[in-house]
Amino acid sequence: MQSEIMTIKEVAEYLKINEKTAYRLASEGKIPGFKVGGSWRFRHSDIDDWIDKEAKSAGRGGKI
Repeated sequence: MQSEIMTIKEVAEYLKINEKTAYRLASEGKIPGFKVGGSWRFRHSDIDDWIDKEAKSAGRGGKI
């Protein structure tokens, strides 16, 4: 069963990006996440919604 909450490592794997890139994007508020005790956490459904939004804006010349 897939967990609804992902760590920085899991979200990086899911997005197929480097962990440092995921951390930077989260710190800059470019991907939806929240901190728990100083560690980033991401709701899987929020990441999926963000992917959908980014895919739509990319068709209009948007950039992450």
